[in-house]
Amino acid sequence: MIEVHELTKRYGRPGAGRLAVDRLGFDVGPGRVTGFLGPNGAGKSTTLRLILGLNEPTSGTATVGGRRFRELPRGLRDVGALLDAHDVHGGRTAEAHLAALARTNGIPRRRAAEVLEEVGLAEAARRRIGGYSLGMKQRLGIAAALLGDPPVLLFDEPVNGLDPEGVRWARGLFRRLAAEGRTVFVSSHLMSEMEHTADDLVVIGRGRLIAAESVADFAARGTRRSVTVRTADPAAAPGLADALAAGGATVRRGEAGTLTVTGTAADRVGVLAFRHGVPLAELTARASSLEEAFMELTADSVEYR
Repeated sequence: MIEVHELTKRYGRPGAGRLAVDRLGFDVGPGRVTGFLGPNGAGKSTTLRLILGLNEPTSGTATVGGRRFRELPRGLRDVGALLDAHDVHGGRTAEAHLAALARTNGIPRRRAAEVLEEVGLAEAARRRIGGYSLGMKQRLGIAAALLGDPPVLLFDEPVNGLDPEGVRWARGLFRRLAAEGRTVFVSSHLMSEMEHTADDLVVIGRGRLIAAESVADFAARGTRRSVTVRTADPAAAPGLADALAAGGATVRRGEAGTLTVTGTAADRVGVLAFRHGVPLAELTARASSLEEAFMELTADSVEYR
């Protein structure tokens, strides 16, 4: 369990510096994948560093299992993390890199080979990391996070640089780790990936909490809902489109008598079609996607437009 309470981080002089995290509070529980979202500059990376004790908060607390990370006795056995895939010594091999981490954390050396196999780098274990692609470095970072078999895992943009197969692999890995009862906290800017990976979301903007809820509940907060209408008689579609527009709806015309309607409910569309004698072959309501809800609900928190 990760618990963040009234967490604040200000850089620079008191009262005059930059406020990166502002009285932030949320919990991340075990058994679920929790996505961590926010516009660029929202404070996501700073928050992860505060949780891991790499930065000292100005005020507030961030704990793992009820204790600050620096107080945890077992290092990588307690928490595994990937913050920056480039933060490795390019002159070392992957095998040597993980062996050093294992030794300093009291982890059996055999775990290095096990996690390299798990992330698909076994054949590249003795190659120097400087020759790795970004995707390979991401896999190595994930391997390092898994090295101590910890109950809590944090990943900052872990699928950057991965090809489609790698993204699919990472998605399955995170869900499997959560299914094993671990706490899995994943920061990402890829909305489509979070929609397929995360169970819950923590969304922040300008260092403040915007939402902490399930993916479905967050998407449902978006107002950009639409209705897809397909007429059994394509020739009747223009008349229905005009009737919907006259009623205040926004209508986009597609092929074969298909209309995409926003600004009105599906039952209202059905009533208008009945009144105008338009036979329908399809009437489907669609909620906002995660990306649409995110763009709408974080619009006031975007630092650069």
